[in-house]
Amino acid sequence: MSTAPTTGRYTVAIGADNAGADLKNQLKAQLEQDPRVAGVRDFGVPDAADATAYPLVGFDVAQAVARGDAERGLLVCGTGIGMAITANKVAGIRATVAHDSYSVERSVLSNDCQVLTLGARVIGPELAKRLVDEWLAYRFDPGSASAAKVAIISDFEGQPAAAPASLAEPASADR
Repeated sequence: MSTAPTTGRYTVAIGADNAGADLKNQLKAQLEQDPRVAGVRDFGVPDAADATAYPLVGFDVAQAVARGDAERGLLVCGTGIGMAITANKVAGIRATVAHDSYSVERSVLSNDCQVLTLGARVIGPELAKRLVDEWLAYRFDPGSASAAKVAIISDFEGQPAAAPASLAEPASADR
């Protein structure tokens, strides 16, 4: 799944739990004013009084991206960690927590991450706004050296878990 929007502009699915609602609303306002954004789909929560569990919001946003209803997803919770774990459970999604410019850059350019998660209790709104602005500027190059590595991840997805070769029983001549 490529992060390049077909229209040249992104539709961004956005969501937060109650710990991230205020920051999510600020980022939503920023995205709605950004000329690179065709639309913002808000999956909640509207404010800090809404106690909806973060995985429910995270799954909704990640599934919207996986279905192609949005090219990118932005999730906010207290640390960003729970949302990233949740989004990564959705087939076809690569999500990351990033609280610095370099990680935001590499998440897209090296890993084709479509979902960015932020921690409202970790970074302030000005840094979050800057990171989202930078995140929108990056597009994964399917011809890059990283594409083959991302393909390995995608090919592995959905396979049943197996013991690592280093832990497997040694072959025995007695069998």
